[in-house]
Amino acid sequence: MAHSVRRIAMWSGPRNISTAMMRAWGNRQDTFVCDEPLYAHYLLKTRAPHPGIDEVIAGQENDWRKVVAWLTGDVPEGKSIFYQKHMTHHLLPEIDRGWMRQLDHVFLIREPREVITSLALVTPNPSLEDTGYPQQDEIHDWLTQQMGKRPPVVDARDVLENPGRVLRLLCDALNVEFTEAMLSWPPGPRPTDGVWAKYWYEAVWQTTSFQPFKPKNRPVPAHLTGLLDEADALYRRLHAQRIV
Repeated sequence: MAHSVRRIAMWSGPRNISTAMMRAWGNRQDTFVCDEPLYAHYLLKTRAPHPGIDEVIAGQENDWRKVVAWLTGDVPEGKSIFYQKHMTHHLLPEIDRGWMRQLDHVFLIREPREVITSLALVTPNPSLEDTGYPQQDEIHDWLTQQMGKRPPVVDARDVLENPGRVLRLLCDALNVEFTEAMLSWPPGPRPTDGVWAKYWYEAVWQTTSFQPFKPKNRPVPAHLTGLLDEADALYRRLHAQRIV
């Protein structure tokens, strides 16, 4: 394939395998990865009670215009692929979206029961917006309209059950050559991990590959069953379009 610069934005909600997916792409020789580049701006504007909030705001560029200029500029380290791990809820309404037309986009989804039961461990009363599903659905629809085609969707469970197959299909959809290097990586932190990694990435730091899928089977708290129904309706729309 021709050696040309590619910018790939992976849009995920919280409590997904987004960091493991970043590891897969970061293990490619041709790829530079960045970790949630709009997070500091999101925290500055929302003051969401996340661990290390002040440290994140101080340690990462928090002006979205400067972040966007970096995301669409020269790829760091002379690499040919710039892989960008994004959280859908970080794309706040005031952020102009014109820059997104310069990127290829992928959506990483996860079954809402698994997301909500995991999220409830740290956020006892999450809102629908906290799950990222409405933002993910809206961004996918916007990009489909703007780009004239549907961005590919991958489901976390499919990746964990057969990472080789799904990553090959994803690379095909992006017109990027697949490499076996995406299936395993050295353990430990990376310089490209966000400053918040010490709060969230300890489990990923112990891994060297995608971990086999195991249903969590945690019960959904009774007060969150309505939230589950709302999230599931949004999830199903993208799930029907996923790469299989």
